[in-house]
Amino acid sequence: MTDPFQLPYQYYQRGDLIIGGIVNTFGYFSEDIDFQDHPKTKFTDELYGAPKYHQNTLSLVFAVKEINENPNIVRNMSFGFHLYDSYLNARMTYQNTLKLLSTTESIVPNFKCDKKRNMIAVIGALDSDISLHMTTVLGIYKIPQIAYCALAPVRRTELQLQTFFRTVPNEKYQYAGIVKLLLHFQWTWVGLVASNDENGEKFMQILGPMLSQHGVCTAFKEKIPAISQGMDHFISLDPIQAKSSSLVVSEVNILLVCAESQTIIVVKWLKYFFSLAEDIAENSAGTVWILTAQWAFSSDTLQRYYDIQIFDGALSFAIHTEKVQGFKEFLQTLNPNSPNGDGFLHTFWEQAFNCLFSVSNDPSESTDTCTGKESLESLPGHTFEMIMTGQSYSTYNAVYATAYTLHKILSSRPKHRMTSGRGGLDPSNLKLWQLPSFLRSISFNNSAGDFVSFDENGELAAGFDIINWVTFPNQTFSRVKVGKIEPQKSHYVDFSMDEEAITWHKAFNQVLPLGLCNDRCQPGYSRKKKEGLPFCCYDCASCPDGMISNQTDTDYCFKCQEGQFPNHNRDQCIPKRQNFLSYAEPLGFTLAALALLFALVTALVLGVFSKNSDTPIVKANNRDLTYTLLLALLLCFLCSLLFIGQPHPVSCSLRQTAFGIIFSIAVSCVLAKTITVVLAFMATKPGSRMRKWVGKSLANSVLLGCCSLQASICAVWLCTAPPFPDVDMNSLAEEIIVECNEGSAPMFYCVLGYLGFLAMVSFTMAFLARKLPDSFNEAKFITFSMLVFCSVWLSFVPSYLSTKGKQMVAVEIFCILASSAGLLACIFFPKLYIIILRPDLNSKDHLILRSK
Repeated sequence: MTDPFQLPYQYYQRGDLIIGGIVNTFGYFSEDIDFQDHPKTKFTDELYGAPKYHQNTLSLVFAVKEINENPNIVRNMSFGFHLYDSYLNARMTYQNTLKLLSTTESIVPNFKCDKKRNMIAVIGALDSDISLHMTTVLGIYKIPQIAYCALAPVRRTELQLQTFFRTVPNEKYQYAGIVKLLLHFQWTWVGLVASNDENGEKFMQILGPMLSQHGVCTAFKEKIPAISQGMDHFISLDPIQAKSSSLVVSEVNILLVCAESQTIIVVKWLKYFFSLAEDIAENSAGTVWILTAQWAFSSDTLQRYYDIQIFDGALSFAIHTEKVQGFKEFLQTLNPNSPNGDGFLHTFWEQAFNCLFSVSNDPSESTDTCTGKESLESLPGHTFEMIMTGQSYSTYNAVYATAYTLHKILSSRPKHRMTSGRGGLDPSNLKLWQLPSFLRSISFNNSAGDFVSFDENGELAAGFDIINWVTFPNQTFSRVKVGKIEPQKSHYVDFSMDEEAITWHKAFNQVLPLGLCNDRCQPGYSRKKKEGLPFCCYDCASCPDGMISNQTDTDYCFKCQEGQFPNHNRDQCIPKRQNFLSYAEPLGFTLAALALLFALVTALVLGVFSKNSDTPIVKANNRDLTYTLLLALLLCFLCSLLFIGQPHPVSCSLRQTAFGIIFSIAVSCVLAKTITVVLAFMATKPGSRMRKWVGKSLANSVLLGCCSLQASICAVWLCTAPPFPDVDMNSLAEEIIVECNEGSAPMFYCVLGYLGFLAMVSFTMAFLARKLPDSFNEAKFITFSMLVFCSVWLSFVPSYLSTKGKQMVAVEIFCILASSAGLLACIFFPKLYIIILRPDLNSKDHLILRSK
């Protein structure tokens, strides 16, 4: 029987020290295939291989070549390697791992028959499950294993933990990077897609809560079949079509995809996955795919039958790489016709160039014959790349880590204990169990300048690159590095992103895609949760009166600071204007002009009366009281000017007190006039005792007594709680009221109350005396004037209490002017009419005639 695992399905090179390797180069073998019955069965049409992954093997060969050419790493020794393909099959992985441990082509565990073959470490594999199968065997022999799988396998024993290493970062940094990426672009409504296996479940369990903690909602979580479930599951695409319909309905633009490396190179799984992607692409405006580090466009069959442009603009995490000098030149020297022991190169060449190395002249065997002179540079990127991929770079670092570990061991031991009889270093003296402890503490700079070291878990202490996939209509693509994730202390990561370098899917027209459940709440609105939906789905409610929100998607509105108020859109605070009655505004100017006009009229009336002081109409009813009343009215008009302008301590102290005292004088004069009229009538009766009260002394006593009481009230007010300038921040929404605080409201109303009392007494007496015979009927004029006065001030109280700011001041000024003008007009205009227009009536004879 032919053993399918003998040449040409292995790759070896002799050396003093051997590095073993289990690689995932070509394809997948089912457990059901009988290799003894089908010794030449390697691949089926549906399980076509991925030539791109042969680069992992070539990077290992290139690293060994560089080390052997560098005398500063390990002197007087050469490295060799022996590689097998795992074919993503557990049975083959165990078998080939045992072959690495045997010194002959036959599997003879625990025996060492070839002293020239000293294996010091094993590199591999790309797949996490295959790596686990390997470490199960290698851990028993304490042989260090350096894997380059992107997800760590489940470590079941302490022994496996001690010997297992990875030249890729821990996946926790990838999870943190995904969260950082979503938060950077403010994508909060995403879908999760993962394989239905242990790693997919881990992806869901770890990433789901992390997203929720950072305010990102998961619209759905879908699992796609894994290889372990059997290949028959991929025959029907009906389940995925049903799932794709539900995903389109969810209106999710951002999809996070986690897929195992083993599934990525299996075409049937890709068909299943691409069916999902195409259905979503046909029914949505555009989708941003965020892919984990396992992803790669690598299958030739994939590009042949499916349009990769649906992944245009995708973002993926990738193992950090740097350009390695000399690798491209090394690839250019490859020749499949040279007998160098590479059992993979022929198969790789045939798959990469879609040709066959024919051994006969029968043209019917193949229309395309491989010549071996084909150029690798002509291959598209999805088939083969001339620069190291992330997995190849990890393989390269794994080989160098092994070499530097050996260098450290040899440097720390006495040379005579490590030398052979011929004077060179003796590899047989090396103890494999020593390597893991040295390997764990190794650190070095590789040829690309990257610092390489392992953390406490035996994983590469490094981060990830963020790659933007740009696809083209000819099924080619380019990878653009647009960001990176670097680990920091305490499990934090440093995130950086170059947004300008990103090419988004053409459906987005180079506008940043939105990953939201609904439109954002703009400033001026706050979020309101929708019942029954995740917290990322919400309604937008306008901020209440007096409150604003100045950020997008805020949960609460807030009040402006004192001295500020919300603008019309309720998205910013505006400084409040000062509110006081000023001369510059129309209302203040008008009231000031009226006050001056009335004061001028009062002065003219006083002048007319002074000029005609000896006439009977001026002498009648106490000429001094008439002059005093006119002066009081003049001051009443002028005192209203104290209420206009910005309040300050002096004006605030004088406003109400001056107003109260001056008006008390005016009303007292009116009261004295009324008493004089009444007493004068009563004194004319025969035998009346009132004659002795008639005269100036009584009028002056009434005037001084009434005014003194008001002055006393004002003095007490000023001494105890005088008025002072104050500001009212809250009464008006958009203005700060600059006002005079009355200091003591009871004292203010005492002043007004006393004025009201005097006015009511004057009105009552004048009303009772309105029909008394009088030459000029002054009692009737006083009645009308006090009626106007009382009406004005009775309407003042509700108006004053119902207004704020400058309107309140304007109401008081209007009442002062109206009541003063009422007194002036009702009492003096009739007399002025006689003095100016009817001087014939202003005589003593006429006065005596009217009084009879």
